[in-house]
Amino acid sequence: MGFIKEQQVKLALRLLAWRYEKAGQPLPEPADLQRHARELVDDAHRIARERGGNVLSILKQMVSDARRR
Repeated sequence: MGFIKEQQVKLALRLLAWRYEKAGQPLPEPADLQRHARELVDDAHRIARERGGNVLSILKQMVSDARRR
């Protein structure tokens, strides 16, 4: 995995941890959290390729949408 994508995964991890903390839920296992972050980044890249847009903006929106569920 490249440097930029790894940084995006780290950002996704922080956003997910914030989401769980804000909702008052316990954090999942680190491996599960890492997998979820990688999936979010991969999905954000796919959406950016298909529709255009900024990967970070898409990622933030995805985490925000997941928080409402």
